[in-house]
Amino acid sequence: MRLWPLILLSPCFLLAQDPTVDQIMARVAENQARAQDMRRAYVYNQKILARFHRTNGKLAREEKLEYLVTPTPAGFEKKLLHCEGKYERHGKTVAYDKPGQQYGDMDIDGDLIRDMVNDMTADKDAKDGLARDLFPLTAKEQQKYIYTLEGKEVSRGRPVYRVSFRPKPHEEDAEWKGEALIDAGEYQPIIVSTKFATKIPMAVKVLLGTDVKGLGFAVNYEKFDDGLWFPVSYGGEFHIRAVFFYARNMSISMVNSGFTKAKVTSKIAYDTGEK
Repeated sequence: MRLWPLILLSPCFLLAQDPTVDQIMARVAENQARAQDMRRAYVYNQKILARFHRTNGKLAREEKLEYLVTPTPAGFEKKLLHCEGKYERHGKTVAYDKPGQQYGDMDIDGDLIRDMVNDMTADKDAKDGLARDLFPLTAKEQQKYIYTLEGKEVSRGRPVYRVSFRPKPHEEDAEWKGEALIDAGEYQPIIVSTKFATKIPMAVKVLLGTDVKGLGFAVNYEKFDDGLWFPVSYGGEFHIRAVFFYARNMSISMVNSGFTKAKVTSKIAYDTGEK
């Protein structure tokens, strides 16, 4: 008796086939929503390093920030624990301890470094702080992009799908192109990298008439519990030039660590009948 045709049609064989890219990304979207809710139960430390260099390579401004991130009913709250900043002014290095501290009304570096850090690491609508349009993995953001399954490989000892993405034609709100490595067993992102596709994002629109080059970001995720994956590192760098001769090479990096489950306390009020 020939079993080969039966094997080809058996349910076990069909289940062994890799899913389509649409099926993969649908599972990713579901898990992104679930993981963001689970992250709200954790307190963690966040360190941010932002740097601006002039085109001659000299440091124009630098900020090292450390926060304690705690969950709230609406998302998260960040408490500044430490700020160590410095900027160059007339050939001298000036230290400061307040984020985005300025030396005058026309301190573009001070304005821009504060906006960049807030826009890219403290997006209140993203629940985990990462600017939600930088990495289009949620169901809402996926509607704006075309995804292509590039293949299957191994990363960090686990099978992963390599998926590329690009904006849909004439999609005005899609700004990025890039690749994602998706865990093939849990349909969670491991690494997502993006590059600037078409337009200048909101984080740098504060400077009108700008030319932006090399704009790109990457985020790494790690598993901490069943269904719980956290973005543990994030970074990007780019060059920006303005029509009024302002030019900077900019970089930002973020590291999350020290994850602990938040303690939930509640207060119960009793009606004693007293007036």
